Amino acid sequence: MDRRNLLAAALLAVSAQLPAAAQTVESAWSGLGTAGIVLFRHAEAPGVGDPANFKLDDCSTQRNLSEQGRAQARRMGEQFRARGVPVAAVLTSQWCRTRDTAALAFPGLVRDEPAFNSFFGEPASNAPQTAAARARLAAWRGPGVLVVVTHQVNITALTGVYPASGEGVVVRPRADGGLDVVGRLQP
Repeated sequence: MDRRNLLAAALLAVSAQLPAAAQTVESAWSGLGTAGIVLFRHAEAPGVGDPANFKLDDCSTQRNLSEQGRAQARRMGEQFRARGVPVAAVLTSQWCRTRDTAALAFPGLVRDEPAFNSFFGEPASNAPQTAAARARLAAWRGPGVLVVVTHQVNITALTGVYPASGEGVVVRPRADGGLDVVGRLQP
């Protein structure tokens, strides 16, 4: 196969995937329905984890949103408003980067929920916290969408998905207490 044919084949393969990707994004949005749930990883906050002696009540001791992260958080909320998605409640972990993400995206709706606190570096907290988070999600009945802003480690424990900063994972609770992943909302 010559270069021109190889390039044409590569472009065809990529372009064939574009409608599927758009369809996947649309299915995630429609999956929110009237009582959907979306788990967002906080927006861009440079680094990993937190400093050794951080304090939940002191943002200066934590990893915080970058300017890019603040803009990303605002875009999250703008997408919901532009699509007319009714957000009824916004739950966050008690970390400043999750609270700030939620407040910038969905002003006035933010409430702390310790079940969504990070357990990064504390594996013993994984099972009880994940169980509490599952119970909280299973109880949601709407009306309106429940938005949760939490951490990668929590979302991965709940869904098996490793989200990027600012990415949303749309889920549907199952009768057995598990969660079905409906789709993903890109930052």
